[in-house]
Amino acid sequence: MNSKISVPSRSKTALDFVDGDLVVGRRAIINGTGTPPAVKVCGTVYCEGDNVFECALSAENLEAEDNVTIHGSLEIENDVKVEDGHLEVYGKMTAKRVDVDSALYITKDLTVEEVDVGGSLKVDGNVKAEDIDVGGSFKAKGEVEAEKIDVGGSVSIASKVNITKLDVGGTAEIGGGEIRKVDVGGSFESKDSLEFKQINVGGVVRLTNKSKGGDIDVGGSFKIEGDLEFKSIDVGGKVEITGYGEGCEIEVGGKVKTGKSLKLSGDLEVGGKVEVDEEVSAENIEVGGALRSRKATAEDRVEVGGSIITMEGVTAHSVEIGRRGKVCGPIRADQVIIGRDAHAEDIYGKRVMLRSGAHVESVYGENITIESHCHISGEVQYTGKLRMNEHVSLAKPPQKVDRLPF
Repeated sequence: MNSKISVPSRSKTALDFVDGDLVVGRRAIINGTGTPPAVKVCGTVYCEGDNVFECALSAENLEAEDNVTIHGSLEIENDVKVEDGHLEVYGKMTAKRVDVDSALYITKDLTVEEVDVGGSLKVDGNVKAEDIDVGGSFKAKGEVEAEKIDVGGSVSIASKVNITKLDVGGTAEIGGGEIRKVDVGGSFESKDSLEFKQINVGGVVRLTNKSKGGDIDVGGSFKIEGDLEFKSIDVGGKVEITGYGEGCEIEVGGKVKTGKSLKLSGDLEVGGKVEVDEEVSAENIEVGGALRSRKATAEDRVEVGGSIITMEGVTAHSVEIGRRGKVCGPIRADQVIIGRDAHAEDIYGKRVMLRSGAHVESVYGENITIESHCHISGEVQYTGKLRMNEHVSLAKPPQKVDRLPF
């Protein structure tokens, strides 16, 4: 028959083995036996509060009504429940379910199925869990493996992670690894390479080294110090990739900047500016402001409201420059439209339209339309038809040829 041992309040007692439950009075101190000292309880440990175990502790359950400190490892077969207090473990901790009202601090590894902390959770070692639910902040120095992490405040994990879902109300910082779904209200930062399926962040995202993933949805800005493979990027502000960028589509309200090439199988749609140090390619390129790159290529359409600055030119099925836009570098397309009062260099196309007041260097096309008040500083060559309005300034007379120089 199991026995029950009670330890008086404000006392100091040495124990070894309890074949039953252990009731620890308020502010009582428990010492263990052996090296290192330890206490084993076959049943449940009930702590009335402000209790200190100067030893390792193992039991079936642990229940407390106030603060508990354990100077050693804590091994609980089933549940840990601490009401109106915190739990400190100076060693490793294992349990199935942990429920702490205030704060939980572990100096070594934490292994649980479920942990629910009303305040803060801090682990100096590794963490392995299914569900982690923290009302305040969660900090871990070691690696973290979890199915779901739900934190109301902030998350800081110094090492790599393997998380199915990370849901944080404030800010989150990790040391790299793999997260299937990231949902953060404030900012999110990975200090090393990250693999992901989905990132949804209200503020700012910062990634480091080569990262690979799926959909990225950010309300503020997105920056990666390195290369990025992705499916889609939807950012309200600015996107900066210091290395290569490769994915399906990008939609950005502000600016896109890459240190190397940007390759998309779908559309690039940017409200402000695009700056790509090497080549930018996409199915469609639509930029409200300026596009700058060594070379720009689109399978279908390039449409820019402001300026295009390239060294090797723009190549697409269709290229359209907005009113008062400016193009530095050649244009090669089946259809080219230069807006009113816009400026461009050499144009090579099948169908070329120069709106009123456009300034270009040379035009080479099958069928060319030049509206009034345009200025051509080079030459005009065509193989089909030339339609030219009055008051057009030409450096040379138009020339119909059998073959164009492209």
